[in-house]
Amino acid sequence: MYDLGTRKHALALVAQGRSLNSVSKQTGVSRAAIRSWHSRLEPLPRMSRTDPGPPADEVAYAYLLGLYLGDGCLSRHPRAGYYLRIACADAWPGLLQECREAITAVRPGVGVYSVQKQGCTMVTSYSRHWPGLFPQHGPGRKHERRITLEPWQQEIVDAHPWEFVRGLIHSDGCRITNWTTRTVGGERKRYEYPRYFFTNLSADIARLYTDTLDRIGVAWKANGHNISVARKASVALMDAHVGPKY
Repeated sequence: MYDLGTRKHALALVAQGRSLNSVSKQTGVSRAAIRSWHSRLEPLPRMSRTDPGPPADEVAYAYLLGLYLGDGCLSRHPRAGYYLRIACADAWPGLLQECREAITAVRPGVGVYSVQKQGCTMVTSYSRHWPGLFPQHGPGRKHERRITLEPWQQEIVDAHPWEFVRGLIHSDGCRITNWTTRTVGGERKRYEYPRYFFTNLSADIARLYTDTLDRIGVAWKANGHNISVARKASVALMDAHVGPKY
């Protein structure tokens, strides 16, 4: 049996990217025990921001953060480090390319590769520093736990709000054309208008989206988990800075 202090110390060393073998030698704890603790860890250990350092490109990070909150996740490597995975629909090859470029801009030198799934591609990158850059990582689904930004993340979003919104739309949003009919001069005519939608089950992520829209002057309405932007002036702003997926 190992006491709580020994357990925490061993897990802290693993969180730094140390191998199970080196941690076992330093602490005297068996690799099997460390592996068992690590697999059941809840919540997962967080690295401080100083471990990975700030994002190399804050504009790219704001966009990547939006993608991560919408369709991203982190998963632990069996030995050490983490995989960042962003699900990109195959219907939008431009999105897949932008995702790859954002990852390499945020962490120059990391490898980025694609894993084909049914209907989508998982853009994947390995680094032991991803939890430090995405501290929202934790056990369970995002909509089942609290999601907040760290102060340094909020500073980046405040400085580059459109890139953050763009990442959210490119993950869990879309631009569509709605239509209705109107009677003009006694004749029923079809009327079309563009609209942006964002849908996410997490109330916290939805709030991050709408708070950012408020700061950049975009009017929105919510209907359950669906948030729409339909006013002409607001759609024009979204078109200028976000645009449809491609």
